[in-house]
Amino acid sequence: MSMSLTVAGLQKMTLLDFPGHVACTVFLQGCNFRCPFCHNSDLLPGSGEIFMTAEEFLDFLKKRTGLLDAVCVSGGEPTLQKELPDFLRQIKALGYKVKLDTNGFRPEVLKGLATEGLVDYVAMDVKNSPAAYGETVGVAKLDLSRIEESLRFLIGGTVPYELRTTVVSELHNEQTMEEMGQWLSALVPGKKPAKLFLQSFVNRDSVLRSGLSSPTDEQLQKYVFILTPYIDVVTVRGT
Repeated sequence: MSMSLTVAGLQKMTLLDFPGHVACTVFLQGCNFRCPFCHNSDLLPGSGEIFMTAEEFLDFLKKRTGLLDAVCVSGGEPTLQKELPDFLRQIKALGYKVKLDTNGFRPEVLKGLATEGLVDYVAMDVKNSPAAYGETVGVAKLDLSRIEESLRFLIGGTVPYELRTTVVSELHNEQTMEEMGQWLSALVPGKKPAKLFLQSFVNRDSVLRSGLSSPTDEQLQKYVFILTPYIDVVTVRGT
């Protein structure tokens, strides 16, 4: 069946994006956030260059049977795509596991995909503390309840997951990390989030705001110390 969903980019093999799996990463167009540190800013409008059609990507997967065992679906924000469930059904029908990257703003989509068994692993971005969330995602009047609904669903343990935060010196500090930890640990009474990765911002020409900088290794380790009481496992990734 033909789909209007298109692929904006493809990483043909990764050993890092889906823990324990040899995967490819497919990037879909469009995002409802405008995070100033986003590396994939060319995907945000949802109308950029088409790298391949969904059908061409599925053909690619057929040829990689035995070489790959999983597909990471990223963006942009994949849950904005109306045809995402059908796209994932066809990927699963080929025998691949699926990891979904999401900002959590469409909990109804996330829940539907997980309930149907279309995702095997979810990586959800946690951008900042509640008070700083809107600035960090570039949306002034953000409905944080939608983010919280997705977080509660994941922390509840329905599907394997990780949380991740890209740390930017101009957007994060010890207070926002403390507030973020308190917030996350209180979402599901009696149950801490399982896993949070801190990722250091890396400056590139494609980011939306110039002048942003990376935290030091000392700052990252301080943030790990601050967050550890609130989350089962906190780790710095990428250093």
